[in-house]
Amino acid sequence: MAALIVVGEGSALKGRQVRVMRRGEAQYVGTAFSDHDVVAILQAAGLSDPEEVLDDPRWVRWCGGRAWKPLP
Repeated sequence: MAALIVVGEGSALKGRQVRVMRRGEAQYVGTAFSDHDVVAILQAAGLSDPEEVLDDPRWVRWCGGRAWKPLP
């Protein structure tokens, strides 16, 4: 199974685009500048516990690698 959430490559100035797979296509749901932003974007998109899946490659694909430190 492919990841359902894709966090794109980015930079500190431009952030990273976050996309969620819905109905077979990747839909843009926001731009993140930190893990906190990724969590907030995914919660707004309807995922109830996004912090639980950030490090699970079955759920999240980090393009260009994981840029931020894991949440405490």
